[in-house]
Amino acid sequence: MEIVFSCIDDSAARFRLEGASTSFANAFRRAMMGEVPSLAIEGVRIYDNTSALFDEMLAHRLGLIPIRTEPGCYVQREKCTCEGSGCDRCSVTYTLSVEGPGMVYSRDLIPQDPRAVPALDNIPIAKLTKDQKVVLEARAVMSTGKVHSKWQPTTACGYKNYPEIEVSDRCDACGQCVDECPRGILITTGGHVTVIEGRLEECSLCRLCERACLNTGIGEESAIRVKSDGSRFIFVVEGDGSLTVREVIEKALEYLKSESDELCEKIGELSGVTGDEEDKDE
Repeated sequence: MEIVFSCIDDSAARFRLEGASTSFANAFRRAMMGEVPSLAIEGVRIYDNTSALFDEMLAHRLGLIPIRTEPGCYVQREKCTCEGSGCDRCSVTYTLSVEGPGMVYSRDLIPQDPRAVPALDNIPIAKLTKDQKVVLEARAVMSTGKVHSKWQPTTACGYKNYPEIEVSDRCDACGQCVDECPRGILITTGGHVTVIEGRLEECSLCRLCERACLNTGIGEESAIRVKSDGSRFIFVVEGDGSLTVREVIEKALEYLKSESDELCEKIGELSGVTGDEEDKDE
C-alpha cells in the first residue's frame, strides 16, 4: 500500500491511495472522521447572559468552535486517571466576559492553556447591543467524532475510485465526447481523442462521454470507455483547524494499525497461538 500526495498543507490535502481494497479505503475515511481525538467544548457554566440568545443556543455555538489540539498534550477523558471528572490532562478551561455593543468572537475565549486556543479567531458567537453582556466559563475535553460531530477534525473527507479512460481505434474524432465532458478533460488531437495531460484525476466517472459516443450512431459499442481501478483511490481531506491534515492522516493510520494488531492478537488467542510462537514459525 502506498500514499502519494498531489498537494498538502495544514488545512487540506489531496492524495492517491494505491494498492488497497475498497473496504480499507472506507475504513480509512471513517477513521479520519470519527476516530481521531480532538478538543471541543463540552460543558458551559453561564454566569450572565443578557444577549438575544438562549443559554442553550449560546452553549451550542461554543461547542462547535474548533479548538487547536496539540498531539500528545491531552488524553481522552475515558482514558484519563481522573475517570472523567476533569483535570489538566484531559480538559481545558476557558473564560469569556464581553459587554456590548459589539460582536462576541471566538478570540474572546481565553484558554487556561495558551496552546488550546480556538483554531479560528473570527468565528462570531453572539451580537450584543448596548448594556448586554455575556459572562461564562467553559470546559473543553478530548473525544472523537463518533461521539459527536463537534469532535470531528475534518469538514470534508471523501474518496473516489481512480478513473481509467480507454479510447479504441474505432474513434473517428467527431468531438461529441469532448463537448459532453463536464470536466473538460478530453481533447481532439491528431485525429484521435485523448485525455489532457495531468487532468485524468478530474474525471468524475459520469460516463457522459460514452453516452455521447453511442448517440452518434456509429456502431453499437462506444469507442471510449471509462472504468475505475478497484485498488487505487483519490482522497480529498479538509480539516477544521483543530489538527493539521497531516496529523489527522497520521492519527487515523495509527488507529487502524492498533485495531489491526489487536484483532491479530485476539485471533491468536482463539487459535491458541501466541505472538512469540508465530514469530518462531516465521
